[in-house]
Amino acid sequence: MKDFKGRTAVITGAGSGIGAALARVAAQEGMNLVLADINLADLEAVAATIDCSAIMLQRTDVADPEAVQALADSAWSRFGEVSLLCNNAGVVPGGRHRPVWEYALEDWRWAFGVNVDGVVNGIRSFVPRMLAEGRSGHILNTASVAGFVSGEGSAVYGASKHAAVRVTEALYAGLRARNAPIGVTMLCPGLVATRIYEAERSRPAHLQSALGQPVEAPEFQSISDKLFQNAPSPEQVAAEAFDGIRKDQFYVFTSARYDAAIAQRTQAILNRENPRFDSLISLSEGKADLDKEKL
Repeated sequence: MKDFKGRTAVITGAGSGIGAALARVAAQEGMNLVLADINLADLEAVAATIDCSAIMLQRTDVADPEAVQALADSAWSRFGEVSLLCNNAGVVPGGRHRPVWEYALEDWRWAFGVNVDGVVNGIRSFVPRMLAEGRSGHILNTASVAGFVSGEGSAVYGASKHAAVRVTEALYAGLRARNAPIGVTMLCPGLVATRIYEAERSRPAHLQSALGQPVEAPEFQSISDKLFQNAPSPEQVAAEAFDGIRKDQFYVFTSARYDAAIAQRTQAILNRENPRFDSLISLSEGKADLDKEKL
């Protein structure tokens, strides 16, 4: 997809971070905007910064299939077509450095509801209509480098992103097998200067854990804060995403920093070896050179 002007983009998780940046780039390209987020106030704040007269905002919980279907219905009703679908909404449960056995069921249900079901619901509600239109289009799914590496940290988030990777690869294969004029790009960010680690503020009441809201250990939080000070901006990531869309590029990684860990995991699988994690960037080690490297 190379021609964006006058066409319609639907972006979930558009109330902050990468989603908001994608909306700004889409507006600059002359697209109509359908912006969705679970927090309507955040959407309104983002919309106030965008110079676009053809814009629609809709509060949407992407984990709810009926809400996503309503978003699709609204998009077609308002603009008559959808050419670019960005399944971007994502959450990270707090206390991400807990052992996997300490996560509550509500953590799993919330993360998988948004990070996996949100992508699946978007595909189910939008792709059949996009195929029926027979026009060229594109789907951008926001995954993460966490979907390609392993280890102890962020177990729930990482597991959900592994699932999102598999779903997106299946989407790409299915559309290619049918010679559909719809491209697929999977955005795989590393660290990005967003508010994703503040996602607990938007956790639904019915998914609050009886264990209480988890917090990070102070030593992890201070290291994490330092890393995020040097992370690329959402605007940089959104620009890379649109460049990938133009090139019809499937994998779009925003950093080469995790390549060694991805390679180590892949090689261990091929060699039938036990996993090793020494190539992972470990917050617990607090490496002094991390803030000097280009992310």
